[in-house]
Amino acid sequence: MRQHALLRLLLACFLFYVAWPSVQVQGSAAGSYFWMAWLIFLFMIIGANLALLLNLRVQLVYREEEVKEEKQFSLGKN
Repeated sequence: MRQHALLRLLLACFLFYVAWPSVQVQGSAAGSYFWMAWLIFLFMIIGANLALLLNLRVQLVYREEEVKEEKQFSLGKN
C-alpha cells in the first residue's frame, strides 16, 4: 500500500512539473479558475498520499460511545 501511495505521489509531482509552465501562461478568467481548481485538486492528492505514507489516522469519536460513557458516569454517582 505504501508503494502505491509513493507512486501516486511521484506521479502527482511529475504532472505538476509538466503543468507548471502552462499555469503561468493563462489568458482568461476561465483559464485562471481551471488552473486554480487543478492546483487545489493536486494539493489534495499530495496531502492524502503524504498522510497515507506517514500513517496519519483520523480519530473518529462516535456519539454512541459518548452516550454510553455519560450513562456509566451518571450511574456511578448515584
